[in-house]
Amino acid sequence: MADAGYLNYNGKILRADKLLISPNNRSFRYGDGCFETIKMIRGKIILEDYHFERLFSSIERLQFEKPAFLTLHYLREQLIELAKKNYHDKLARVRLMVFRGDGGLYDAENHFPNYLIQTWALNPANNELNKNGLVIDIYKDARKVCDQFSHIKSNNFLSYAMAALWAKKHQLNDALLLNPYENIADATIANVFIVKDGMVKTPALTEGPIAGNMRRHLLKCMREENIPVEETQISAEDILQASGIFLTNAIYGIRWVKQVGESNYPNTLAESFHKKFIEPLFV
Repeated sequence: MADAGYLNYNGKILRADKLLISPNNRSFRYGDGCFETIKMIRGKIILEDYHFERLFSSIERLQFEKPAFLTLHYLREQLIELAKKNYHDKLARVRLMVFRGDGGLYDAENHFPNYLIQTWALNPANNELNKNGLVIDIYKDARKVCDQFSHIKSNNFLSYAMAALWAKKHQLNDALLLNPYENIADATIANVFIVKDGMVKTPALTEGPIAGNMRRHLLKCMREENIPVEETQISAEDILQASGIFLTNAIYGIRWVKQVGESNYPNTLAESFHKKFIEPLFV
Protein backbone atom coordinates (compact mmCIF):
# COMPACT_ATOMS: atom_id res chain seq x y z
CA MET A 1 0.00 0.00 0.00
CA ALA A 2 1.56 3.26 -1.13
CA ASP A 3 2.15 5.96 1.47
CA ALA A 4 -0.15 8.97 1.33
CA GLY A 5 1.46 12.25 0.36
CA TYR A 6 -0.43 14.41 2.86
CA LEU A 7 -2.06 14.31 6.29
CA ASN A 8 -4.31 16.64 8.24
CA TYR A 9 -3.04 17.86 11.62
CA ASN A 10 -5.54 20.01 13.54
CA GLY A 11 -7.02 21.33 10.30
CA LYS A 12 -3.74 21.95 8.49
CA ILE A 13 -2.79 19.91 5.42
CA LEU A 14 0.86 18.90 5.77
CA ARG A 15 3.31 16.59 4.07
CA ALA A 16 2.97 13.10 5.54
CA ASP A 17 6.67 12.92 6.40
CA LYS A 18 6.55 16.01 8.66
CA LEU A 19 7.54 15.35 12.28
CA LEU A 20 4.59 16.32 14.50
CA ILE A 21 4.79 14.73 17.95
CA SER A 22 7.07 15.89 20.75
CA PRO A 23 8.67 13.42 23.18
CA ASN A 24 6.36 14.83 25.89
CA ASN A 25 3.17 13.99 24.01
CA ARG A 26 0.73 12.12 26.28
CA SER A 27 -0.53 9.86 23.51
CA PHE A 28 3.04 8.84 22.72
CA ARG A 29 3.81 8.34 26.43
CA TYR A 30 0.57 6.85 27.73
CA GLY A 31 -1.73 6.04 24.82
CA ASP A 32 -3.93 8.96 25.88
CA GLY A 33 -6.46 9.22 23.07
CA CYS A 34 -8.65 7.29 20.68
CA PHE A 35 -9.14 6.72 16.97
CA GLU A 36 -11.62 5.75 14.26
CA THR A 37 -10.89 3.59 11.21
CA ILE A 38 -13.29 4.64 8.48
CA LYS A 39 -14.11 3.41 5.00
CA MET A 40 -14.81 6.00 2.32
CA ILE A 41 -16.35 5.16 -1.08
CA ARG A 42 -16.68 7.88 -3.71
CA GLY A 43 -16.46 10.57 -1.06
CA LYS A 44 -19.09 8.92 1.16
CA ILE A 45 -18.24 7.86 4.70
CA ILE A 46 -19.66 4.40 5.36
CA LEU A 47 -21.63 4.19 8.64
CA GLU A 48 -20.88 7.87 9.18
CA ASP A 49 -23.32 8.45 12.04
CA TYR A 50 -22.03 5.44 13.96
CA HIS A 51 -18.39 6.50 13.58
CA PHE A 52 -18.91 10.05 14.81
CA GLU A 53 -21.28 9.01 17.59
CA ARG A 54 -18.61 6.64 18.91
CA LEU A 55 -15.86 9.22 18.44
CA PHE A 56 -17.65 11.98 20.35
CA SER A 57 -18.71 9.51 23.06
CA SER A 58 -15.06 8.44 23.43
CA ILE A 59 -13.88 12.07 23.56
CA GLU A 60 -16.30 12.70 26.42
CA ARG A 61 -15.37 9.49 28.23
CA LEU A 62 -11.65 10.39 27.97
CA GLN A 63 -12.34 13.80 29.55
CA PHE A 64 -11.31 15.98 26.63
CA GLU A 65 -12.70 19.51 26.42
CA LYS A 66 -14.32 19.48 22.99
CA PRO A 67 -14.41 22.88 21.26
CA ALA A 68 -17.67 23.98 19.66
CA PHE A 69 -16.24 23.84 16.13
CA LEU A 70 -15.39 20.12 16.39
CA THR A 71 -18.60 18.74 14.91
CA LEU A 72 -19.57 15.88 12.61
CA HIS A 73 -19.93 18.33 9.71
CA TYR A 74 -16.52 19.90 10.35
CA LEU A 75 -14.67 16.59 10.60
CA ARG A 76 -16.49 15.13 7.59
CA GLU A 77 -15.25 18.00 5.46
CA GLN A 78 -11.72 17.55 6.79
CA LEU A 79 -11.77 13.82 5.92
CA ILE A 80 -13.15 14.34 2.43
CA GLU A 81 -10.72 17.17 1.66
CA LEU A 82 -7.69 15.07 2.63
CA ALA A 83 -8.89 12.01 0.71
CA LYS A 84 -9.26 14.16 -2.41
CA LYS A 85 -5.84 15.74 -1.85
CA ASN A 86 -4.31 12.23 -1.75
CA TYR A 87 -6.46 10.98 -4.68
CA HIS A 88 -8.00 8.39 -2.37
CA ASP A 89 -11.62 9.51 -2.36
CA LYS A 90 -12.85 6.73 -4.70
CA LEU A 91 -12.04 4.00 -2.19
CA ALA A 92 -10.08 4.74 0.97
CA ARG A 93 -9.22 3.73 4.49
CA VAL A 94 -9.24 6.79 6.72
CA ARG A 95 -7.71 6.96 10.19
CA LEU A 96 -8.85 9.76 12.47
CA MET A 97 -6.86 9.90 15.71
CA VAL A 98 -7.63 12.19 18.66
CA PHE A 99 -5.01 12.74 21.34
CA ARG A 100 -4.07 14.95 24.27
CA GLY A 101 -1.01 17.17 23.93
CA ASP A 102 2.10 17.42 26.10
CA GLY A 103 2.37 16.81 29.83
CA GLY A 104 3.11 14.32 32.54
CA LEU A 105 0.67 11.83 33.97
CA TYR A 106 -0.82 14.32 36.47
CA ASP A 107 -0.16 17.61 34.69
CA ALA A 108 -1.48 17.70 31.15
CA GLU A 109 -0.93 21.13 29.60
CA ASN A 110 -4.57 21.17 28.50
CA HIS A 111 -7.39 18.85 27.43
CA PHE A 112 -7.81 20.03 23.86
CA PRO A 113 -8.56 17.11 21.49
CA ASN A 114 -5.79 17.38 18.93
CA TYR A 115 -6.55 15.34 15.83
CA LEU A 116 -4.62 13.69 13.03
CA ILE A 117 -6.21 12.37 9.82
CA GLN A 118 -4.49 9.98 7.39
CA THR A 119 -5.81 8.24 4.27
CA TRP A 120 -4.75 5.22 2.21
CA ALA A 121 -6.08 3.83 -1.06
CA LEU A 122 -7.94 0.52 -0.74
CA ASN A 123 -8.02 -2.39 -3.14
CA PRO A 124 -11.54 -2.99 -4.55
CA ALA A 125 -11.20 -6.57 -3.25
CA ASN A 126 -11.88 -5.08 0.20
CA ASN A 127 -15.52 -4.76 -0.87
CA GLU A 128 -15.86 -8.51 -1.49
CA LEU A 129 -16.18 -11.48 0.84
CA ASN A 130 -12.87 -13.32 1.18
CA LYS A 131 -12.90 -16.50 -0.93
CA ASN A 132 -10.09 -18.07 1.08
CA GLY A 133 -11.24 -18.41 4.65
CA LEU A 134 -9.14 -16.96 7.45
CA VAL A 135 -7.02 -19.23 9.62
CA ILE A 136 -6.89 -17.89 13.17
CA ASP A 137 -6.28 -19.05 16.75
CA ILE A 138 -6.55 -17.86 20.34
CA TYR A 139 -3.79 -15.64 21.77
CA LYS A 140 -3.26 -16.39 25.46
CA ASP A 141 -0.48 -14.00 26.52
CA ALA A 142 -2.73 -10.97 27.07
CA ARG A 143 -6.20 -10.28 28.45
CA LYS A 144 -8.67 -7.58 27.45
CA VAL A 145 -10.03 -5.86 30.55
CA CYS A 146 -13.76 -5.42 31.01
CA ASP A 147 -14.36 -1.84 32.16
CA GLN A 148 -15.79 1.49 31.01
CA PHE A 149 -12.88 1.99 28.59
CA SER A 150 -12.57 -1.46 26.99
CA HIS A 151 -15.12 -0.66 24.26
CA ILE A 152 -13.19 2.46 23.12
CA LYS A 153 -10.73 2.31 20.22
CA SER A 154 -7.96 3.55 22.50
CA ASN A 155 -4.51 4.68 21.36
CA ASN A 156 -3.23 2.17 23.92
CA PHE A 157 -3.39 -0.88 21.65
CA LEU A 158 -0.67 -3.04 23.20
CA SER A 159 -2.60 -6.30 23.65
CA TYR A 160 -3.81 -6.16 20.04
CA ALA A 161 -0.37 -5.25 18.72
CA MET A 162 1.23 -8.21 20.52
CA ALA A 163 -1.52 -10.57 19.36
CA ALA A 164 -0.98 -9.40 15.77
CA LEU A 165 2.78 -10.06 16.02
CA TRP A 166 2.05 -13.51 17.44
CA ALA A 167 -0.42 -14.27 14.63
CA LYS A 168 2.08 -13.22 11.97
CA LYS A 169 4.84 -15.29 13.59
CA HIS A 170 2.59 -18.36 13.50
CA GLN A 171 1.42 -17.68 9.93
CA LEU A 172 -2.14 -16.90 11.02
CA ASN A 173 -4.49 -14.32 9.53
CA ASP A 174 -5.68 -13.02 12.89
CA ALA A 175 -5.87 -13.86 16.59
CA LEU A 176 -8.68 -13.96 19.14
CA LEU A 177 -8.15 -12.25 22.48
CA LEU A 178 -9.50 -13.42 25.82
CA ASN A 179 -10.86 -11.38 28.71
CA PRO A 180 -9.91 -12.03 32.38
CA TYR A 181 -12.67 -14.65 32.64
CA GLU A 182 -11.20 -16.78 29.83
CA ASN A 183 -14.01 -15.79 27.45
CA ILE A 184 -13.53 -14.39 23.95
CA ALA A 185 -13.41 -10.58 23.74
CA ASP A 186 -12.63 -9.87 20.08
CA ALA A 187 -9.91 -10.22 17.44
CA THR A 188 -6.95 -7.92 16.77
CA ILE A 189 -8.80 -5.72 14.25
CA ALA A 190 -12.33 -7.10 14.31
CA ASN A 191 -15.33 -8.22 16.32
CA VAL A 192 -16.20 -11.91 16.50
CA PHE A 193 -19.48 -13.62 15.60
CA ILE A 194 -20.18 -17.34 15.88
CA VAL A 195 -23.12 -19.53 14.91
CA LYS A 196 -24.04 -22.15 17.51
CA ASP A 197 -27.24 -24.10 18.13
CA GLY A 198 -29.11 -22.09 15.49
CA MET A 199 -28.21 -18.77 17.14
CA VAL A 200 -25.80 -16.04 15.99
CA LYS A 201 -23.73 -14.93 18.98
CA THR A 202 -21.18 -12.17 19.61
CA PRO A 203 -19.40 -11.15 22.83
CA ALA A 204 -21.42 -8.60 24.80
CA LEU A 205 -19.74 -5.24 25.40
CA THR A 206 -19.43 -6.23 29.06
CA GLU A 207 -17.04 -8.98 27.87
CA GLY A 208 -14.43 -6.41 26.81
CA PRO A 209 -14.64 -6.08 23.01
CA ILE A 210 -14.37 -2.79 21.17
CA ALA A 211 -17.81 -1.44 20.29
CA GLY A 212 -17.39 -2.03 16.55
CA ASN A 213 -19.55 -0.04 14.16
CA MET A 214 -19.94 -2.93 11.71
CA ARG A 215 -20.86 -5.10 14.68
CA ARG A 216 -23.55 -2.57 15.58
CA HIS A 217 -24.79 -2.43 11.98
CA LEU A 218 -25.07 -6.22 11.71
CA LEU A 219 -26.85 -6.58 15.04
CA LYS A 220 -29.40 -4.01 13.92
CA CYS A 221 -29.89 -5.73 10.54
CA MET A 222 -30.28 -9.18 12.06
CA ARG A 223 -32.82 -7.99 14.62
CA GLU A 224 -34.83 -6.22 11.94
CA GLU A 225 -34.87 -9.49 9.97
CA ASN A 226 -35.82 -11.52 13.08
CA ILE A 227 -32.60 -13.54 12.83
CA PRO A 228 -31.87 -15.11 16.25
CA VAL A 229 -28.90 -13.16 17.61
CA GLU A 230 -27.49 -12.76 21.09
CA GLU A 231 -24.84 -10.61 22.79
CA THR A 232 -23.43 -12.92 25.41
CA GLN A 233 -20.40 -14.74 26.82
CA ILE A 234 -18.47 -16.90 24.34
CA SER A 235 -15.95 -19.40 25.66
CA ALA A 236 -13.09 -21.03 23.80
CA GLU A 237 -15.17 -24.22 23.89
CA ASP A 238 -18.04 -22.39 22.18
CA ILE A 239 -15.65 -21.46 19.39
CA LEU A 240 -14.66 -25.07 18.85
CA GLN A 241 -18.30 -26.22 18.87
CA ALA A 242 -19.57 -23.48 16.55
CA SER A 243 -20.98 -24.28 13.12
CA GLY A 244 -19.71 -21.01 11.68
CA ILE A 245 -17.46 -18.06 12.54
CA PHE A 246 -16.92 -14.67 10.93
CA LEU A 247 -15.17 -11.43 11.85
CA THR A 248 -16.46 -7.91 11.24
CA ASN A 249 -14.88 -4.48 10.90
CA ALA A 250 -15.49 -1.19 9.11
CA ILE A 251 -13.07 -1.85 6.25
CA TYR A 252 -13.94 -5.41 5.18
CA GLY A 253 -17.47 -5.67 6.50
CA ILE A 254 -17.45 -9.44 7.04
CA ARG A 255 -14.60 -11.93 6.75
CA TRP A 256 -15.23 -15.65 6.82
CA VAL A 257 -13.14 -17.71 9.23
CA LYS A 258 -12.27 -21.13 7.83
CA GLN A 259 -10.24 -22.51 10.71
CA VAL A 260 -9.57 -21.98 14.42
CA GLY A 261 -6.94 -24.35 15.72
CA GLU A 262 -7.94 -27.75 14.29
CA SER A 263 -11.62 -26.89 13.80
CA ASN A 264 -13.03 -25.98 10.37
CA TYR A 265 -16.09 -23.91 9.43
CA PRO A 266 -18.13 -23.34 6.24
CA ASN A 267 -18.78 -19.89 4.79
CA THR A 268 -22.53 -20.30 4.19
CA LEU A 269 -23.86 -17.78 6.68
CA ALA A 270 -20.99 -15.30 6.22
CA GLU A 271 -21.69 -15.30 2.49
CA SER A 272 -25.41 -14.79 3.02
CA PHE A 273 -24.92 -11.95 5.49
CA HIS A 274 -22.33 -10.27 3.29
CA LYS A 275 -24.66 -10.29 0.30
CA LYS A 276 -27.67 -9.08 2.28
CA PHE A 277 -26.20 -6.62 4.79
CA ILE A 278 -22.73 -5.56 3.60
CA GLU A 279 -22.91 -5.24 -0.19
CA PRO A 280 -25.69 -2.59 0.00
CA LEU A 281 -23.33 -0.44 2.12
CA PHE A 282 -20.48 -0.66 -0.38
CA VAL A 283 -22.31 0.03 -3.66
